[in-house]
Amino acid sequence: MNTVAKKTAFPLFIVVAVVQLLSILFEWEQLRFVSKPLLMPLLMLAVYANTETGRGRHTIILALFFSFLGDTFLLYDYKNASFFIIGLVCFLITHIIYIIYFLSLKPAKVSFLKTNWWIVLLVAGYGIALVWFLYPSLGPLKIPVLVYALVICSMLLSSIHIYPRVKWQVGQLFIAGAFFFVLSDSLLAINKFSQPFPFAGVAIMLTYCLAQYCIAKGFVQSRSM
Repeated sequence: MNTVAKKTAFPLFIVVAVVQLLSILFEWEQLRFVSKPLLMPLLMLAVYANTETGRGRHTIILALFFSFLGDTFLLYDYKNASFFIIGLVCFLITHIIYIIYFLSLKPAKVSFLKTNWWIVLLVAGYGIALVWFLYPSLGPLKIPVLVYALVICSMLLSSIHIYPRVKWQVGQLFIAGAFFFVLSDSLLAINKFSQPFPFAGVAIMLTYCLAQYCIAKGFVQSRSM
């Protein structure tokens, strides 16, 4: 089974992701409800099948599991507004788990961020600008969104922090994954709280799928090098 899963899990994820995007674009609701919960289990299978037991494997799978929970709760947030909050909490936990994993990879003697401090200012400035833009429309969610923005920016910085510690291909995948996650969450927040925009669902899901794929693929590559 592992051999089959090794060869098929990542390609199947791509196929299901395309199906999910098409179902959002053309409003095929039944297909959207069927395909979305399959995404993270396929990446969990890909990570499990393509790596041996060792450091980080269970951590990445746990992050993907909480993402699966977040996907499921957000899928049904139209039934109960609290499902949206629970979904965000699940993704907050996902980001924290990714931060823990990235920081478990001890950086080189000199941190990449220490020699490129302007990146910290850029990411922090983006987080502040995003919260400032959303702030008037957040209502009682001001503090939770502020915390969430702090965590996603920290996740991006942690992926950059360990860049010299891993092979450059792996580092690029981790950074790309973290970047797409920040972008996806930003688009979700803007569409939800401020200014709904055309094709928001497609843009949010596309960047989300890219984020999770890049991180999972980066982890698998880090274990095969």
